[in-house]
Amino acid sequence: MADLLEFSSRVIDSGVADAPVNRVTQELSELRDDLAIVESFSHSVVVDSGDGLIAFDTSAGNTGRAVVDEIARWRPQPVTHLMYTHGHVDHVGGSREFAARWESPVVVGHSNVAHRFDRYEHTNNWNLDINLRQFGGIRADLNLGLVTDDADPANDFAPASSERQWRSFLPKGTLRPTLEVDDHHSMTIGAVDIEAHHARGETDDHLWFWLPQSKTIMAGDFLIWNFPNAGNPQKVQRYPGEWAAALRAMAAMEPELIVPAHGLPITGNERIQRVLNDIASALEYLVSTVVDLMNDGATLDEIIHTVSLPADTLALPYLRPLYDEPEFVVRNIWRMYGGWWDKAPSRLKPAPDARLAEVLASMTGGPDALLTEAERQATANDLRVACHLADLAGWAAPDDPEVHERRSAIYLLRRKSEPSLMAKGIFAAAAKESQVIVDANSGSNTDKN
Repeated sequence: MADLLEFSSRVIDSGVADAPVNRVTQELSELRDDLAIVESFSHSVVVDSGDGLIAFDTSAGNTGRAVVDEIARWRPQPVTHLMYTHGHVDHVGGSREFAARWESPVVVGHSNVAHRFDRYEHTNNWNLDINLRQFGGIRADLNLGLVTDDADPANDFAPASSERQWRSFLPKGTLRPTLEVDDHHSMTIGAVDIEAHHARGETDDHLWFWLPQSKTIMAGDFLIWNFPNAGNPQKVQRYPGEWAAALRAMAAMEPELIVPAHGLPITGNERIQRVLNDIASALEYLVSTVVDLMNDGATLDEIIHTVSLPADTLALPYLRPLYDEPEFVVRNIWRMYGGWWDKAPSRLKPAPDARLAEVLASMTGGPDALLTEAERQATANDLRVACHLADLAGWAAPDDPEVHERRSAIYLLRRKSEPSLMAKGIFAAAAKESQVIVDANSGSNTDKN
């Protein structure tokens, strides 16, 4: 217990994360006599109500059983209530294991959770593809148990779409809420009073929970010990302004303990205030700056390459852009207020990528010339331009193994240069796409996944 909270306090007070702060240990730590956390792919936090156990989130389908085993070793009482912070599968997929161990607990969640589950079933294959890209090429210091090795490029690849094994994105048997919350709901379970508060942030179905007797907040994904996941390029709309407002509302409760679904619990009101307000300020700055520029007539291109956050802000251990990053949040703010068109007239109804690439290749001397310039730009450390040119070459010569071998190499360089998991995963997947073409034409298979 003390070790986890002491570690968290030391990291915040010093501003230095000298060990992983977002961990998957599958081990339970007691934070108080009546409160424990299992650090999993997403954490499960358990409160002893005196009349059974209350679990906040269940972790994922593949980690839920280990979470349940840890909880059962901690207390013999059954879990009578599951509290969903939101409906992401890494938070609810383990619920089937809870039901298998403790029959039918009451499941509390926002009313939009059911809509999310319906959407996941409707877009199952799309969501599987997203995860293949998003979790390709994961940084070792994230310590998520999904690590690839920078020294071995073959292991940095997300599997190609053609290699995926179709399954249900929402784990079969995931429990749906039996008690739905809209904006606010108060309940008493045993000796524990709980207030559920709805706010949109990472999702439109998010709840955070206030336990007034102990001044404890269960924050879910409003606090993730990374830059807020408010921009994810492959997911539905995020709400950075409302996310910031939720953090301000949490701070106003004067909490003494806040327990996130990812990362370390934080103790002490002053420390919690600092963290919540720093994150809120970063999001508020991005929202206000982007909207001001939109009102001034700026294009998305201008805004993306103008708006940033100070390096010292992004160096804070709870704001490092190792998962999502500010540039993606900027795009999401534009999408929220301005739609999908970026104000470039040619991109309103664009030509097919392959046709444009064909024309440009013919003008410049062919795909080889495009790649030669791409490699020159990569050497000059302009990997953004290099990737544009590599894509054009690949589209102009979709089946040429030599072209795609060079394209793959450029995207591996790009992957290694990026800090965020989301960017690394997408660029690793791009490298893999080209490597599959190389392997198919050479008759070899170097994929080690």
